[in-house]
Amino acid sequence: MPPSTAPTVVVSGIQPSGTLHIGNYFGALRQHIRLHTRHEAYYFIVNYHALTSVRDADLLRRYTLDVALDYLALGFDPEKASLFVQSDVPQVTELAWIFYNLTPVSALEKGVSYKDKVAQGLSPNAGLLNYPVLQAADILIYGGTLVPVGADQKQHIEMTRDLAMRFNATYCLEDDPIFPVPEPLILEDVAVVPGVDGRKMSKSYNNTIGIFDEGADLKKKIMGIVTDSTPLEEPKDPEKDNVYALIKLFADPEKAREVASAYRAGGYGYGHAKKELLGLMTAYFAEARERRRELAARPDYVRDVLRQGALRGRARAETFMERVRERTGLLTTI
Repeated sequence: MPPSTAPTVVVSGIQPSGTLHIGNYFGALRQHIRLHTRHEAYYFIVNYHALTSVRDADLLRRYTLDVALDYLALGFDPEKASLFVQSDVPQVTELAWIFYNLTPVSALEKGVSYKDKVAQGLSPNAGLLNYPVLQAADILIYGGTLVPVGADQKQHIEMTRDLAMRFNATYCLEDDPIFPVPEPLILEDVAVVPGVDGRKMSKSYNNTIGIFDEGADLKKKIMGIVTDSTPLEEPKDPEKDNVYALIKLFADPEKAREVASAYRAGGYGYGHAKKELLGLMTAYFAEARERRRELAARPDYVRDVLRQGALRGRARAETFMERVRERTGLLTTI
C-alpha cells in the first residue's frame, strides 16, 4: 500500500520506568486519551525500552501494570483501541534487528538522548544507543502513520521515517512499499511542566508530582515547590512563578485569571497559591483516582485488557512481518 493512501493508524508508547507524573499526563497521556477513539490506534507500554534504566524485575513488572492502570483510570477505552505491553509482541524485536542492519552507526551517535548522556559524562549502554531503532520498529510494525509526540521527540520520528524509506527502497518495488512513512503529530498544546525544583519535571531529576498522588504525600510535594523570596504583601509576577505555571494546567481560564490578579495585587503569598494548587489538582483527578482504586482491585481484568490488546497487536504485526521476511529472504521452515 503506498504511503499516500495508507489509512490513519495512530501509534505511541510510554515507558514504565517509574510512577507516571503530571508531566507525563500533560505531555502525552492526555493527548493519547483524546486521540484513541478517533482513529485505529495502538498504544503500548515499552518495557524493553525501560530496560535501559530499570534493573529491578519486580519494579519493572509493577511499573508496567501501573501504567496500564493509569491509562484505564484516565479514560482509555479498550473496546475502541489496543493497549498492550511491548514485549508481548515479539515481532517488534525481530523487525528491529532487520532495521539495525540498515542503520549507520553515525546516525545513532547523533541521537539526542544518547548525546545528552555523553555530554553529562555518563557511559550510555547499547540499549540507549539503539533506542531510536527499536522505537522505529514499534511504530512501523503496526503500519503507524501518525505518531503523537512533543517537539523534543521529532528527531526520533525523522529516524523512523528514514528507516521506512530505506527499507522500502532496498527491498520493495517502487509501487509496492511495505511501510507507510509516518508523520509526527506535534502536540502544540503540550506544556513544559516544571518540577518541584523548577527544572522540567522528570523522574531522572526526582522532582515529580505523581498523577495519582494524594493526601499528605501530595500536600508535602506541593508545599515544597521552590519559589522566590518575595514577601507576602508585595505584588508578584505570576508568569515567573512555578506554582502558577502548575495552577494554569488545572484551572479553567476564569480561575487562572483570578489567581493571576491576586498575585499582581499583593497580599497573596506563595503559600496561598500552593493551597490553591492542592485543591485544584485534588479535584482534577478525583474521578480518575476513584476509578483507579476500583481497577486496582481487579488485576485480572487489567491483565485481560493487556492480553486482548497484545493479541490484536500481534496479529497486526505479523501481517507486516510475513511480507518483511519474504522481501528480505529470511527463510522460514516452520
